[in-house]
Amino acid sequence: MKTIYALGLVLVCSMAVAFADVKTDYNHKADFSKYHTYSWIKVQTENPLWTDRITRAVDSELQAKGWTKVASGGDVSVAAYGSTHNERSLETWYDGFGGGWGWRGFGGDTMATTSVEKIPVGTLVLDMFDSANKQLIWRGSSSDTLSDKPENNEKKLDKSVASMFKKFPPESKG
Repeated sequence: MKTIYALGLVLVCSMAVAFADVKTDYNHKADFSKYHTYSWIKVQTENPLWTDRITRAVDSELQAKGWTKVASGGDVSVAAYGSTHNERSLETWYDGFGGGWGWRGFGGDTMATTSVEKIPVGTLVLDMFDSANKQLIWRGSSSDTLSDKPENNEKKLDKSVASMFKKFPPESKG
C-alpha cells in the first residue's frame, strides 16, 4: 500500500511540475511595432539569487525578439516580481479493506489516514510599461511548483519565460 501511495504522489507531483500556469495579457491599443528598446525598472524577489536569473531569462527572450536593452530611457520599462508560497494538499489513503461493506462504511479493520502536503509554488509576474506615458502595456505571469533543486527551478523559470514570450510582441489591433 505504501508503494501505491508513493507512486501516486510521484505521479501527482510530476503532473503539477509538467504544467506551469502561464498567462499573458496586453493593452490592445498599444502599438508594439514602435517599441525597440527596453530598460529595467526593478526585479524584486524574496531570494536575491533569483534577481540575476530572472533578468537573464527575460533579457534573452526580448533580445531574441529584436529588442535592445539600454541602461535607461528605453521605449519600454520592465519590472519583475517573484515570490513563493506553500499550497496545501490533503491526501487521504485507506488501508485494511476488510471483507466488504459494513455498517460504518468499509467494514473490517479499515483505517483512513489523511496527511497535509505542503507544495512550494513559485510565481513570477512581469510587467511592461510604455516609458513615455507610464501605462501598462503587457503583463505575463507564471506559477509553477518548485523543486528542492535550484537547477531544476532555473530550468522551469527559463521555460516559463519562454512560454510567456511565445506570441510576443502581440499584433496591434488598432
